[in-house]
Amino acid sequence: MTETLPPVGIDLFDVERLLLTEAVEPPLPPQDAAARDRVWDMAVKANPTLFDGPAVACGELERTGPGVLRLSWVRVTYRHYALRRVPGATALPSLFVNVVQPTDDGRVLAAMMSPSTAAPGRWQLPGGSVEPPQDGAALDDAALACQAARELAEELGVAAAAEDLELWVVTRGENGSAGLTYLAPPRPEATLRAHFTAGAAAERSEGREPELDTIVLVGSADELAGLDGPHADYLEPIVRRYFDQR
Repeated sequence: MTETLPPVGIDLFDVERLLLTEAVEPPLPPQDAAARDRVWDMAVKANPTLFDGPAVACGELERTGPGVLRLSWVRVTYRHYALRRVPGATALPSLFVNVVQPTDDGRVLAAMMSPSTAAPGRWQLPGGSVEPPQDGAALDDAALACQAARELAEELGVAAAAEDLELWVVTRGENGSAGLTYLAPPRPEATLRAHFTAGAAAERSEGREPELDTIVLVGSADELAGLDGPHADYLEPIVRRYFDQR
């Protein structure tokens, strides 16, 4: 039997099984589409690094049994989320993956987004928006784990096998956005810092700004309060849960 989830907040859901189904984007009134495009064009003028690439939005999220979540997903582009700034319009919640990367001495990595991103200065876990599968491919557990592993490689320079990442918890937060949080195997601090530095240098050598500006390692959720700047809404609850369950 499907269980109604609590009202949208900063919610964490245990998950043992994730059921994924594709849905169709709801029709958009022409006036909302025009307003969305105007908002998007202004955002791009302010930050030319923004791009209208393919993304996946969350249609519905519901619990269908103990540890079982059903998630419907919708193909959109990043332009879709400009609807959040259109009065009276409704944007679908975003869907993203992120990764808890521990160190072998028990700390957790947090990262600050670089100035060129859509969320400059924000502290969060390594991760990013889910991308839709190519034609004929499926968006399933394996594909999502691969996307989480790719985020680790792109943002931290850390090569992780998708099968080594464990889907640990699902979050629902700001704007109803759904996050799939994976747990990575512990790594030495020196290894993480060396890979991050090398990856950032490689990005700059190609003329690109890295997505992450800096990384820190925290030994408790309380230490997050010392990080100046905005924080992703899920960051403190996820980090606190990690240390509470150790």
